[in-house]
Order: sequence, then structure tokens, then C-alpha cells
Amino acid sequence: MSEEVVRVDPDSADGADGADGASSIERYIAWLNGERGLDITGYDQLWAWSVGELEAFWQSIWDFFGVQAAVDHDRILESHDMPEATWFPGARLNYAEHMLRRRPDAPAFAEFRGAESTGGESTPGDDDEQIAVIAYSQTRESVRWTFADLRAEVTRARRVLHQLGVRPGDRVVAYLPNIPETLAAFLATASLGAVWACCAPEFGAKAVIDRFSQLTPTVLLTVGGYTYGETAIDKREDVAQIRAALTTLTHVVGIRYGEHRVADAPDWSQLLAAAASDDDAATGPAFEQVAADHPLYVLFSSGTTGIPKAIVHGHGGILVEHLKNLSLSWDLRPGDVCLWFSTTAWMMWNAVVSSLLLRAAVVMIDGNPSYPDHMYQWRLAADAGVTHFGASPGYLMACRKAGIRPTAAVDLSRLRMICVAGSPLAVEGYDWVAGEFGRDLLLNVVSGGTDVCSCLVGGSPIQAVSPGEMSGPLLGVDVKAFDPDGRVVIDELGEMVITSPMPSMPVGFWGDTDGKRYREAYFDVYPGVWRHGDWIRFTADGRCVITGRSDATLNRGGVRLGTAEFYRVVEEMPDIEDSLVVHLEDAAGGNGELLLFVVAATGRSLDDELRKRIRTGLRSALSPRHLPDAILEIPAVPRNRTGKKLELPVKRILTGEPLDVVASRDALALPESLDIFVQLAKGRAEATGAGDALRVAQ
Repeated sequence: MSEEVVRVDPDSADGADGADGASSIERYIAWLNGERGLDITGYDQLWAWSVGELEAFWQSIWDFFGVQAAVDHDRILESHDMPEATWFPGARLNYAEHMLRRRPDAPAFAEFRGAESTGGESTPGDDDEQIAVIAYSQTRESVRWTFADLRAEVTRARRVLHQLGVRPGDRVVAYLPNIPETLAAFLATASLGAVWACCAPEFGAKAVIDRFSQLTPTVLLTVGGYTYGETAIDKREDVAQIRAALTTLTHVVGIRYGEHRVADAPDWSQLLAAAASDDDAATGPAFEQVAADHPLYVLFSSGTTGIPKAIVHGHGGILVEHLKNLSLSWDLRPGDVCLWFSTTAWMMWNAVVSSLLLRAAVVMIDGNPSYPDHMYQWRLAADAGVTHFGASPGYLMACRKAGIRPTAAVDLSRLRMICVAGSPLAVEGYDWVAGEFGRDLLLNVVSGGTDVCSCLVGGSPIQAVSPGEMSGPLLGVDVKAFDPDGRVVIDELGEMVITSPMPSMPVGFWGDTDGKRYREAYFDVYPGVWRHGDWIRFTADGRCVITGRSDATLNRGGVRLGTAEFYRVVEEMPDIEDSLVVHLEDAAGGNGELLLFVVAATGRSLDDELRKRIRTGLRSALSPRHLPDAILEIPAVPRNRTGKKLELPVKRILTGEPLDVVASRDALALPESLDIFVQLAKGRAEATGAGDALRVAQ
């Protein structure tokens, strides 16, 4: 497939297309040309305008999507300097209002057919009976809410939180899974102008306390447990530890979910019932009008190497960024259905629920996403009539490796886009999607992060997709590759940087009153330029490849090697389940040591024959420079709870740093996964040569 592309044909897509069959970005361009007097004919020209005329671009987003403000902004951007840039000064609005308002009479929403549940043509405001939430669970039966149901639920939740004393600026924290109650509580919190933060219940007590204690919250919403596959998970002891540590709490409320109940806590459903009114669905909630940079929610960094950063995102920035990204890149439209498995601790949860901004339904999944098999999510997608399916590269590659044939097994005829994020997708993954779903489906591989709660590079329906590459920078994102001296580089690896402000860049870090930690996190290397922390390579025509975190990049004799290149080759081998590579530098300036760790497939073990095949594969696919000095079998690759491999913590352990300094076990998907590297570090201190050390570790 090396010469082919995977593109969507808007005329052939089945779903909530506009009357002219055009994608959202095509309709946006037509509107721009007509209303703003521009002459834009393609994506590259549109992107250049979006970053060259930053204020005009974001004003167009505001107008195209009909952003509603009680008080209009004085101007779009106070200053272009980072990190001091202030967006939409003077504006008063509310993100939750845009999630729940009836379909507005705005250009972005014009001429769309209603979802099937509305029975045909619809007019602005006619979306009460449209499905908003489809929730699947391994703890209880599935749930479906219309937009009217969601508005009524948020109205009651808002009333309950207000009765509990929640006011603008107060912090409401949640220890909740991906269920409709979480969404309703979040929107109710936002409607009050209070600040939301959430941890998934698979987090241990210490990880939750490390995060929530920074916020001095007043209300905690929590479950007592949940079901993962067939296993009932009891979280009551963790809840007890969390509520004891959060001394500022005035109320703890239990949400009934599964067999375990939270002790000494009022029941959320009973509070909602007591607060219910017959006209809740008709009236809907009220919305506190707040400044554009008023905190909406706090997201947390992984916390693998210290106390997690508490990243504050504001109402205005998140609103316009998600409207732009989900519509113009993801092509979400009224009546669409978006499924992307995520826990409530990953920024993707916040991004996906914003599908409601565009009157698309969101699918919520709680439990084991691969139970009883890898077809589970595809079956749910068929049941929900999903148009947009989000996945990690690992999930797609696992489906490929297992021989899964989704389109042969279930009806996915409404599906027109697969979005992929979390790590680089191998060329073989592109091939699998193209072979399984054909050319009428768009494979949109994107990358972004918690820091901006959105995507920075990716694709759209009017861009070609080349296997192994992302289509390029997203609109309004002035992203480049820098060398160490701050020069733009093309066709070579460089630091991924953003040279102009984005609305969804953090308002700041919670508690960082002087902004010192915020500046050190993003602006310490290139003053006035955001350094994102990834290695990226741009081609001359704007396509790009991310090869891993820049702090984990391999540097052998002055040549940078991306970790993703290793993983693409090694993990394609049928006898290898997973892998991790680190490079230990030589203080004297030599090549250092390149160490490859592999998880063998079930029923297989690492032996000399497999080592030889790994070396041969790396040499032929990459180069002799990519040959590891030693290969070691490990039981599991250490990952954080969002699935990212922890190359840097492993590297630090192998260079002698203690585990308790390098990483928090509570932030790991498998807390014991770093133990083998502690043993290896001890062996290295007692042995000479990497091979001897590896044998000691085994």
C-alpha cells in the first residue's frame, strides 16, 4: 500500500451528511470564502491562513459555530507572546451551556439532516429526542439518554450540587468510571462555574490523593466499586483512604454502581430524585457566565516521575478548540455517533464528550475493553450505529495480529472514520485498516496531549493519508520541528514546538501562583516557544511522523533514533508481544549501550534463535546502527495508566536512580512492572558488560 492513500469520499458516507454531501471542513471553507471574502482552495492554503491570521481564524471559528456569550469579548487575543497570551478578554460564557443548548441557528449546523431517531428533517432547536449518550457497562445494563434526558439529568445534578454548597470556583472531584452519571455531574459542575477533576477508579488511593489534594476540594463523588470483565472490583478501602486524606471535603456522595456501596455517604440517585421537578426537561439548567479563562477542569500529567502537574483548562479555550478539532478534523456532525474507549483519567474522555457540542452522540464504555475478546468494541460500534471509531494503535495492531475481521462479523456500514492516537501507528496498521474498511473510510491518525486537551497534528477529510505518516499540522496550530539551536528543520528529527499561542493551552498549573512551574514545563528550552516533548519529522509537503518522546530519544554517536521505529519492527514479529528500548549514554562520548527488552508471545520464550531474528529484522528494516547491544526478556513493559511506555523511568533506574525517586507505583498500569529493571540495575553494578548484567538480571 506504499503508494496508496486512505481517504473518505463524502458522497458515499452514510450518516448525517449535509444536503450538499460535503464534509464539515469543505462547508467551512465555502462559508469562509463567501462570508469573509477569501479565496481558499485547499487545506495547505487554509492552514497557512489559520496560523498567519490567528485572530481572524479564531473569530471565524467563534462565528461559524455560533459561540454564545452573555458578554462579547473585547478582542480575540490580548497578546501573541507566550506564555502570557490571553484569549477572549472580556467575554462571559459557559462551556456547559454549549454542550446542552438546543441546536443553534449557526452556519456549522445548517442543512444537516436529523439523526435517525428524530425521524427525518429537523430544524434548529429540534433535538430533544435525538440520542446524546449510549453507555455500555460490564457492571449493569446499557443506558441510552436523549438530549432531553441529559438536560433534565444535569438540571437535577446542578440543583443537588448547589444544595451541597458548591459555588463558582469551588472544586468538585470525582472517583468515577466512564458512565452517564459522570458526564452529568461534570456538566452540572461546569454550569455552576465550579471546577471539575476526575480520577478513574482503577487508580489506587495514593495516586488519587496526590492529585486531588492539590485542589483542596469541597465535594467528592465516588463509586464503591465496578466490574472489570467478570471480576467485581471493591474500591471501598481506597475511598476510605481518599476521604480521610482530603480534609477540605464537606460532602462525600456515593453513586450506586455495582455491588459495593460507599459507607456513610448519601446516595446520588436519591439526592437527584429529591431534587427533581416535573419541568426539568423543558427548562434545562441555568448557566453561570464566567470569564473565558475561568477554570473549567483540571487534568493531571501521568505522575510517573513525581507529583502530577495539575493542568488547568478554561471554558473559552476548550470550547473553541473542541468545536474546531472535532468538526474540522474529525468531521463530526449532528446525528453522528462517536465511540472512543477511554477512562475518565485520560484527556481523551474530555475531548470525546465534547462531541455533544456538535450534536453528535457519545458512546461511553466502562469495564474491560477487550472482554470477552477484541471484537467487543466492534460489536458495540455496530449496535450503536457508530460513525466515528477511536482507538489506540495497540488495539488496532492487536486486532490485526488476532486475525479480527470486523466488517465481516458485524454491520459497520455507518462507520466513515477511524481516529487513532496515543502512540505512533505502524505502516502495517494502515494496511490493515485499508484492507478491512476500504477507501471510503478515512483513517485519521492524530497526536496531541493532556497539555492542550486536543490534537496538534493529524488529518481531515480533504487531506490524503500516507501509510506511516500523519497528514500534517491541524488548523490554528503553528507546529514545527526545531533543532537544538531553535532552527526549523525539514526531513530530519527535531523537537516538536508550537510557535504561536493556542486557545486551549493551559490557563496555568493549579497552585503555581507565579507561573514558574508552567514556564519550566514548556518554555525552558526555547523562550517564548512551546516545547511539547516529542520528536517529530516533517516532510517538505507538511506530512509528519512522531518517533517518540524527545526525553527518551536514542542518540548513538550523534545520530538520533526514534523508539517508534524499533517497536514497529520488533512488535510485528509473531513471537513478540511487546517491547521497550532504552539507550544509556557513554559519558566519554562513545556509542553507549542500546538495550532492547521484549515480552515474548504466549507459549514462547526468548532464545538465541529469536534474538538472531530480532537482530536480522532490525538490520534489514532499519540499519546496523539500530542493533541492540543486548536483548532481554521481561514479563511486562512498564506503562502509565494511559498506556504510554515508560522509557525514561527505565533509563533512570538503569543508570542508578532509586525506584521511589524515578516513578510512583500508583501511576503505573502494572505496579510491579519496574521491578525487573531494579534487579537489572543491581546486576549492572556488580557485573561488567551489558550482556553479563542481563544474565544476572535473568
